[in-house]
Amino acid sequence: MQGRFLVCGLALLVIALPARALEGDAEAAKAKISMCIGCHGIEGYRTSFPEVYPVPKLGGQYPEYIVAALQAYKAGERSHPTMRSVAAGLSEQDMADLAAYYSAAR
Repeated sequence: MQGRFLVCGLALLVIALPARALEGDAEAAKAKISMCIGCHGIEGYRTSFPEVYPVPKLGGQYPEYIVAALQAYKAGERSHPTMRSVAAGLSEQDMADLAAYYSAAR
């Protein structure tokens, strides 16, 4: 019986450990930013879908924030249709790379 508790306890510990963040590669992101710069690369740009929406500046954002936002769009937890579409095609490594690139940009 004690063995079961030990196994269950170890399993819970492993589940509770935070996932290690992937190491982003800012250089690799240069080949991936074309989908971002059309909106995020224009100072003061506003999209018109679904309504006039100010586009946030990505340069200098915390990488953890960028990854979390992209994951939320991909999961449907954030509702901007264009961003959901863009994020749907990103791997976890793509997200980490983009976060590394934009967090280093000013």
